[in-house]
Amino acid sequence: MNNVKPTLKPQSPFFSSGPCAKPKGWSWARLEGALLGRSHRSTEALARLQETLRLTKEVLAIPEDYRVLFVAGSATGAVECALWSFLGTKPATALAWDVFGARWQWVLENALKIKDQVMVGGPTASFPDLSMVNFDHDVLFTWNGSTAGMCVPGGDWIPEHRKGLTICDATSAAFAMPLDWEKLDVTAFPWQKGLGAEANQGVLVLSPRAVAHLSAYPAQWPIPYMFSLRAEDGRFNEELCAGVTLNTPSLLCLEDYRQGLLWAKELGGLEGLVGRTTANNKILEDWLETQDWIAFAHKEPEIRSTTTVCLVLTNLHHENKWEPLKEMAALLAHEEVGFDLLGHGAGTPCLRVWCGPTVEAEDISRLCAWLLWAYQQLEA
Repeated sequence: MNNVKPTLKPQSPFFSSGPCAKPKGWSWARLEGALLGRSHRSTEALARLQETLRLTKEVLAIPEDYRVLFVAGSATGAVECALWSFLGTKPATALAWDVFGARWQWVLENALKIKDQVMVGGPTASFPDLSMVNFDHDVLFTWNGSTAGMCVPGGDWIPEHRKGLTICDATSAAFAMPLDWEKLDVTAFPWQKGLGAEANQGVLVLSPRAVAHLSAYPAQWPIPYMFSLRAEDGRFNEELCAGVTLNTPSLLCLEDYRQGLLWAKELGGLEGLVGRTTANNKILEDWLETQDWIAFAHKEPEIRSTTTVCLVLTNLHHENKWEPLKEMAALLAHEEVGFDLLGHGAGTPCLRVWCGPTVEAEDISRLCAWLLWAYQQLEA
């Protein structure tokens, strides 16, 4: 092997899978319009929240009759809100192939204690047979399992006509992968991740079926105020779609998210975002074909993530699979060419590269050379 240290470094060495890299050219000047020191209930702040909701819907090409709202607690808060608000009237099936899918399984089993539940998979499970899912149940799943590098192969496996609701954690898919909205009833994701904004509020996208469900069925258990989506009359609280929030959002973080949405519009919206993600992933894919020491954690391209790309070492046979990965990640961080490249500690032992739309293709290309160099240091 040619053990020569690369000379070109990524201009932005931020490959964390969350919080994710800021778009190229980002600076604090973008946030000068933030309504700092103002009430989120003020006319100006409410208008800013309404604009940001509208931009979210526009950039993600969300159907007109779907509702979009902000909730506390980033993606975790949004998913928890969905579970507490929508489950309990039907049996539930929870699918998991990564750490976060398994976390939601835990909520169903131990917090909500749903009587009729089916748990499929776990934190490091293989990908399930989606044809076996019973959609008479409410079905919970992550679109992209970020700690495993596996995602669902689109939405064709979900029937158009179904009795249960589909509840989707789209945290590391939104703004980077096309989402089949007609197949999704409740979708949750954060301000951060895809657009590189700061974590603060989560986003819920509700189909007409989901809204009708809230209005037709009373809460199945006491609902914490922070998760309360119903008005006093028991029906869906439409004010939440008009910029009203159940707690105080950071108006600084709101501005950062809004600026990310405006940047996305300049790229051509969702098509541009997905195109950048696909191009980034293709650079890694082409490079891996030339290497015999590293590979995708999963061979099947139809279920392989294009955002949270998980890579495994194929030639090292350490008893502790994490040890060489930790050494490589530490070396790359020390050289300031790649930060936060180590996979999730509770997931599959791997290096993990965020290839979302805020990452520049040239930086991915330069990182590849440094990955090889770091591996060579282990072998030296």
